[in-house]
Amino acid sequence: MIKQIPNIITSLNLLCGCVAILFAVSGDLVSASIFVFFGIFFDFFDGLAARVLNAQSDVGLELDSLADMVTSGLAPAIVMVQLLSEATKGVPLQLVSENTESMHWNSGSIPFVPLIGLLIAVASAYRLAKFNVDTRQTTSFIGLPTPANTILILSLPLILHFQYSEGIEQIILNKWFLIGLTLLSCILLNAELPLFALKFKTWDFKSNAIRYVFLLICVVLLVFLKFMAIPAIILLYILLSLFWKEKEVH
Repeated sequence: MIKQIPNIITSLNLLCGCVAILFAVSGDLVSASIFVFFGIFFDFFDGLAARVLNAQSDVGLELDSLADMVTSGLAPAIVMVQLLSEATKGVPLQLVSENTESMHWNSGSIPFVPLIGLLIAVASAYRLAKFNVDTRQTTSFIGLPTPANTILILSLPLILHFQYSEGIEQIILNKWFLIGLTLLSCILLNAELPLFALKFKTWDFKSNAIRYVFLLICVVLLVFLKFMAIPAIILLYILLSLFWKEKEVH
């Protein structure tokens, strides 16, 4: 039974992703974001539990990828579809029921532009497939990890809700900004970009300096900028990884 604990934690990640998708489809992007963050929390601890309990398995690896595809692939894609729908038509898409036997979209047919958001799901699936067979990604990442990309996408509705201003709305709900961010995230997910992992094999500062510095700056940014800190943190993660890689080479 103990050996199944990591798989149970992974299943909680998957369950949170499913609930998040239900909220995203209904247009409640804040609740969707909350459940995605819970899923990412479980995603972090399933691997830790597997290492502590010495319970790594091929099934666990496959289950983890499937759960990530839902929580960190499909869920952010649907959130982006909803944001693009709001940016182009003024309202998010919502499934409504006229009776107990049929359901339809409240805005009629789905326009083309919001469907661009689904590219995030496609790019995430390809990134996860590559990760499973890429032996270079055992201690670090090649390309932006799907949870990091998901946090970036999900920060947008949270910023709109909790730190609203007209200027922020004009930026985030600009269809060209959202399309550009969608395409950029798809590229970053699968780019040949070496990025450090937040996995601590030891706790000494020398071998984990980049991780401690990153986490410290993250805390400071979150305290002062709240949800607006998230895009800055993702950019910082990429820049620090490039600096760390260059330092390693030299």
